[in-house]
Amino acid sequence: MAGKLVIGNWKMNGRRVASETLVAAMLADPRINRPNVGMAPPAPYLALLAGWLEGSHVAVCAQDASRFAKDGAFTGDVSAAMLADIGCQYVLVGHSERRQYHGESNEVLRAKLANVLEAGLVPVLCVGETLTEREEGRHRDVIRHQLSVLEGVDPRRCVVAYEPVWAIGTGKVASLEQIAQMHADIKSWCLQIQKTDVTIRTLYGGSVKADNAEAILSIDDVDGALVGGASLEVESFAMICMAADKLV
Repeated sequence: MAGKLVIGNWKMNGRRVASETLVAAMLADPRINRPNVGMAPPAPYLALLAGWLEGSHVAVCAQDASRFAKDGAFTGDVSAAMLADIGCQYVLVGHSERRQYHGESNEVLRAKLANVLEAGLVPVLCVGETLTEREEGRHRDVIRHQLSVLEGVDPRRCVVAYEPVWAIGTGKVASLEQIAQMHADIKSWCLQIQKTDVTIRTLYGGSVKADNAEAILSIDDVDGALVGGASLEVESFAMICMAADKLV
């Protein structure tokens, strides 16, 4: 694996002028403008971002893709082929907010995953448990079920991002021990699910910030970070990217 991957997930934030200014400042910073860094803006700004990032080292990432593969009467959907057409490289699949607010099931996520792979893009499958599931001791079963959509998928063609739901945007962060254990479990389960001896790339997400990034990224089985709010601030995102680059 060539370096630790850092993807900034902007979620539903930003406007055109502000986003262009933010990207310009980030590209001027060599800590950010380097390989293994990506940005995932809201869908209306994806094509603009592709233009702004042209000639840089930073990858264009999408926050979602349609479960429908072919063009057709699917109002509001954006296909993986369309994302590839504008220069996307990575696509988030199954983020907890998609699961929570849009009721996305494993069946839907399998279709999305297949479409992303067919389009030649890299899916980033997001998995994570709620606070109740962890407190009830069901978190390992929940994550393993979510990972089952990877059955038969070549691990060299995808990424897993572990984001405990209770740590997303809350300021809470799983302990280093919890992160290490879950990432080790994910890699072990993926070896079984995908029936291969090739290790999958795993990212950690959930209130990753400048002041905790190095400690999290230093964990052996953590291959990068999926960053939320901190990816909207130049210095914070730069510090996270620098920590990842330092640990290569």
